[in-house]
Amino acid sequence: MRQKLVVIFGAFFLAALLFTGPGLGPAAAGPIKLSYANFPPAPTFPCIQMERWKREVERRTGGKVVVDTYPGGTLLGAKNMMDGVIAGQADIGCLCMAYQPGRFVITNATSLPLGIPNSRVGSLMLWDLYKKYRPKAFSKVKVLTMFTTAPSNIMSRIPIRSLGDIRGVDLRASGGAAQILKFWGANPVGMPMPATPEALQKGVVKGLFSSLEVMKDFKFAELCKYATLTNTAVYPFAVVMNMEKWNSLPPDVQKVLEMLGTQQSAWTGTYMDNHAAESVAWSKKVQGVEFIELSAAQKAEWDARLKPITEKWVKETGAKGYPSKAIVEDILAFGKMYSGL
Repeated sequence: MRQKLVVIFGAFFLAALLFTGPGLGPAAAGPIKLSYANFPPAPTFPCIQMERWKREVERRTGGKVVVDTYPGGTLLGAKNMMDGVIAGQADIGCLCMAYQPGRFVITNATSLPLGIPNSRVGSLMLWDLYKKYRPKAFSKVKVLTMFTTAPSNIMSRIPIRSLGDIRGVDLRASGGAAQILKFWGANPVGMPMPATPEALQKGVVKGLFSSLEVMKDFKFAELCKYATLTNTAVYPFAVVMNMEKWNSLPPDVQKVLEMLGTQQSAWTGTYMDNHAAESVAWSKKVQGVEFIELSAAQKAEWDARLKPITEKWVKETGAKGYPSKAIVEDILAFGKMYSGL
């Protein structure tokens, strides 16, 4: 009887091996799958960095993690990205903090006209700012990385060569960048970037205020034949993860994601700066866009108009209990450090 039991159990064990195959039992049930939502179209820089992050995570974990990406708002839109990730509708989400200026007060300070020279400097500075202050706005998520656009410039259907030309012109902008346009005398119109091409075609706006890579990525060069080089505010972005999902990850996977934080910020900033330069060259050569450069005297005049914005922000934000003066000082100091000054 005992021999029969041994034979029976042996047969069951052999059958289990045959049907499951080596390494496919409960201890190795397959890769960890993560969903990553993004709101702009796939060819744009926030999605390019998303795909690069996916590849790096999958490579560095040896296939232990598989990331499914959802660009173009197919899983979550721009304005519900943060809450959607908190609710678990997506494991990971990329959001533009400028779309909710009152929610992300500290990190949105990078949208102030503080002379951030490029995306790489802006991205690393923003990441340092987050790590120093750990804003409560991110307490319900795990922040994986942050980055910024390149400095904003005016792209328009009409030439804007002076402050007189910009007065009363309807231009798309969001967050702190909208304030900048207002102080220059323009009429800022808030809307997500994906809605802007149609608004331009219908004449709802005459142009937009953003970084120059959108001339190619969104084909704005086909509609806006003029670009006025102001090189002012940047737009800050964050990549966040559902906290419950983060806590469920094995320590070795968490370590990989932690290591990627600063690296991804630097990579995205460098890519963005290079891509913006490519977009300018393409816009000139293929679309015949005229790039209008302000004289030194004009640039000083345009910048002088913006000083009250930072002064007002420091006063009003400080009154709400934020260390606003220290935040601005840190942005300037981090910016100088990453600029090699």
